[in-house]
Amino acid sequence: MLKGIVPILRIFDEAKAREFYIEYLGFGLDWEHRFEENMPLYMQISFDSVILHLSEHHGDCTPGAALRIETDNLDAWCERLNQKNYKHARPGITDTPWGLREMTVADPFGNRIIFYESPSE
Repeated sequence: MLKGIVPILRIFDEAKAREFYIEYLGFGLDWEHRFEENMPLYMQISFDSVILHLSEHHGDCTPGAALRIETDNLDAWCERLNQKNYKHARPGITDTPWGLREMTVADPFGNRIIFYESPSE
């Protein structure tokens, strides 16, 4: 009966959120909403099957969240991000003691996104 999950991440600055999530990570903007002009922004972004909600509303969530996104080619993803020369991140890949390969990037609001790749079968 359950169909999926859509994390909500707290943001504080629309321009910085767009720079990080859309320009740097490559997510597409699906929609955005404000109750009226000069009110906090709430928007949905997506990349492949991953959907995220970003919210400026203080009651929606707490900054400092961490989420994990699985990828099937972490090396290519890492190279793609580093080629963009984003001034706030130069991620690298770590082999974890629990057998995964991971790359962590932090957004401008203290949220961490951990991209990971499972070992080949």
